[in-house]
Amino acid sequence: MKFLLNIDKVFHELLLQEDTDQDKKITKDDEGPKKFVLVDEKTKLEQAIEGTYHLSNLLQELALLKESKIEMGEVDLNRIQENPVERISRKIRDDYWNELTRTIDKKGLAQILQDEKTANEVPTLYVAAKDKQGVAYFQGLEKELQNFKVAVLPENYSMEYVDTLNTKPGILALALEQKLYSLQGVPFVVPGGRFNEMYGWDSYFIGVGLLIDNQLEKAMAIAENFKYQIIHYGKILNANRSYYLTRTQPPLYSSLLIEIVKQKVPNHEWLKSHLEAVILEYNTVWMVPGNRLTETGLNRYKAEGVGMPFEVEPGHFDDVLAPYAKKYNLPTREFEKQYLERTLVDADLDMYFVHDRSLRESGHDTTDRLINTCANLNSVDVNSFLYKYEKDIAYLIREYFNNAFQTGNINYTSEDWEQKAQFRKDKINELCWNEKASMYFDYDFLNKKQFPFEAATTFFPLWAKLCSEEQAKKLLEIALPKFIKSGGITGSTKSSSEAFGDNEAPQRQWDYPFGWAPHQMLLWEGLINYKFFDKAQEMVYRWLWLITKNAVEYNGTIPEKFDLEISSHKVFAEYGNVGTEFDYIAKEGFGWVNASYQYGLQILNDTFKQELNRLTSPDDLF
Repeated sequence: MKFLLNIDKVFHELLLQEDTDQDKKITKDDEGPKKFVLVDEKTKLEQAIEGTYHLSNLLQELALLKESKIEMGEVDLNRIQENPVERISRKIRDDYWNELTRTIDKKGLAQILQDEKTANEVPTLYVAAKDKQGVAYFQGLEKELQNFKVAVLPENYSMEYVDTLNTKPGILALALEQKLYSLQGVPFVVPGGRFNEMYGWDSYFIGVGLLIDNQLEKAMAIAENFKYQIIHYGKILNANRSYYLTRTQPPLYSSLLIEIVKQKVPNHEWLKSHLEAVILEYNTVWMVPGNRLTETGLNRYKAEGVGMPFEVEPGHFDDVLAPYAKKYNLPTREFEKQYLERTLVDADLDMYFVHDRSLRESGHDTTDRLINTCANLNSVDVNSFLYKYEKDIAYLIREYFNNAFQTGNINYTSEDWEQKAQFRKDKINELCWNEKASMYFDYDFLNKKQFPFEAATTFFPLWAKLCSEEQAKKLLEIALPKFIKSGGITGSTKSSSEAFGDNEAPQRQWDYPFGWAPHQMLLWEGLINYKFFDKAQEMVYRWLWLITKNAVEYNGTIPEKFDLEISSHKVFAEYGNVGTEFDYIAKEGFGWVNASYQYGLQILNDTFKQELNRLTSPDDLF
């Protein structure tokens, strides 16, 4: 049924009555009567809309009509009464992915260059010199549009050169493709909120969601931009910004290729070019001795560059800098200035920031597991990812290239990669598995001992399928209960956060009590790998319940992360929470949380979906 309404009039009356805290949303925190009567302008029929969820749906539908500048319009009551699960999933599928899609080209540049993270008077776009097509295209646009500057990166640049760009940071160009009679940017999907660029590991999880929602071309486009970054910037970047040229992200490129070929096998040349890029990245980014490859035969995160990471807010490192400022008898701001200018150099502080940039490379920015130690650790996460790289490469060579694949001057067989995987598996189990704790811990290769911080990364070997059936059972029965809250698993256990945390420092967002979509998604797949189907159903339900409950109570909000101790998006941690700032209607959600919702619904059985629509608490079900 549809009601004809005076859109502006009803919109303002609804807000006046129900948005009592005037935050341009209708949420459980508002103290209105939670009942609003619609009157059809034509038939004079009345319909009462009741409850936070339905009233916020009404607000959202009115906001969409207002944006279309419709004075008199029809509101579909079915949309207002839509079940929460169906509504959230539909909006992700039909709206959010499109809202989060970007291109770096004539059509998309304005949106990309609107950048709250840099203060350049004229936005700068950096293009790699060896991308001759890109240089010519963007220099032409620079002359035509005159609202941005093109800077060409030298063919061979040093990390010291990258540091000089920090006074004029900008976006890095991505791939172009020929469409009809013009060049267009290859699309990518941003996480959302203030993150208006392509992020490395976010893009894998987003790709999983896109494939579920039948957006194969966008998932393949993400792979194209991964390949472009490896070829032109030497790595898959933390994100396509100038100051991220010093670091990569968790290696998940091969996993994206595997997901793509599950849905549709691309043409042979496409797959060949991407497998070449995966192997190039593996060899040149991850397997260079002394850099990210350590003498144990396992890997670490090890970002390049010097000094403080550029992307943080002013004052973020004051608690770190204060003791050094005191050491040199300088005010903190003056010490920071001299340190950044490198007129004052301190080896200990330099080492702290090596670890800090490396933990940011890990995607876990930040966690007490990695602060001031990351570059010394053979971490469980990166080695699980690389084990899967080796297994994925072996699989692709065996299944699609007749067990023979040549790249450069090297001929590979699947057995070559199976041997690499077996070596890594044995080493991980030798150095990282702790039988007493029934968990995987990062291995401190400098001090030759495990670092016993209990983190959700202990479940990544389940996802990578590198642990034995017995180890998997112990992870399930002994380790997992330490992490479970009503809404999923926390980034670390409470005991480890208390033992390793610093009471004077900000609360670390990747630790207890916070919950993140990547941890949930990798856990679910890991549980399914080892046939723990009932536990997978439970863990999916917990996380989807939290997303659904939060969206129902808070005007459709889908945030970056949650506080699992209070089952809320109201996070008080070092970086706040992205995806919570909007007026009237959430238009994009948050990339990997969107993906986790769609992925979880693929796993969840119909009975649990019904309970989800009722918002039945997991604590009443499990």
